[in-house]
Amino acid sequence: MNTRHFSQLPKPYLAYPKVIQGLIFKKPKGEKVLPQVEYVVDSFKVDQKHLKAYNVVCGFKNNGYIPAIYLAVLSQSLQMHMMTTEAFPFAILGLVHIRNQIKQTRKVGVNEQLSLSCQFGALQPHDKGVQFDFITTAKVGGEVVMEGTTTYLARQKTDGTVATKAVETKTPAYELNAEWNVSENIGRRYALTSGDFNLIHIHAITAKAFGFKQAIAHGMWSKAKALASLTLPDRYEADVWFKLPMYLPSTVEFLTAQAGKNTEFLIRNSKNQKPHVAGSVKAL
Repeated sequence: MNTRHFSQLPKPYLAYPKVIQGLIFKKPKGEKVLPQVEYVVDSFKVDQKHLKAYNVVCGFKNNGYIPAIYLAVLSQSLQMHMMTTEAFPFAILGLVHIRNQIKQTRKVGVNEQLSLSCQFGALQPHDKGVQFDFITTAKVGGEVVMEGTTTYLARQKTDGTVATKAVETKTPAYELNAEWNVSENIGRRYALTSGDFNLIHIHAITAKAFGFKQAIAHGMWSKAKALASLTLPDRYEADVWFKLPMYLPSTVEFLTAQAGKNTEFLIRNSKNQKPHVAGSVKAL
């Protein structure tokens, strides 16, 4: 495992020229292997002005603590540079974010000194191609305060051997918690705070170039909006699966089901009831 150290978080936009190059220069065929590398930001404090802007877009309160998902968002800059600097075997713009997990072991104050690291997980077969993880760890001193796993699907032809899917569990007894009118510009607003300027999120015109009829909301914004709408325990795990695209603008329902200290939630289209995000928050 090779480790690259950074004195500060690298800027996500610096990786975009290489992302665009990926549209021109195709990845070589052959066996796909993920780089054995870890990127580490050794010591930093969050930019409180930036955190406040993120909180406004997502609905979190500015209460002196850092949402765990914000640290996961910061790690996306490391992910971008890992994919564009290392011998990454897939086209970045073809990746589909299918799942995100975060684990907060304690609340983290906005003034605490942090370190952030990210590395690739293993490649796994998927019925629509292959999937892989980014594994993120945030520490205060030597104490792990947040762990995150971001799962991407790289679509490709398969030989049909992946036939086993997870067994569907019983549908929770969801109750309507709120209805959200999601604005057409939420993708642009979220991009300004997250650094994720993927063209499918920015405008209908750019989204159509990638096969979408309209721009779609960022999955990580949807997850953050859901978490900001819940009363989170100090220690918890939040796991979401990204389902169908949320076209912008859109009116969606936010539903929850309580089971003791744990919460299941669902974001679905108000008109046709199709799911956009399904997730859970489990107290630790």
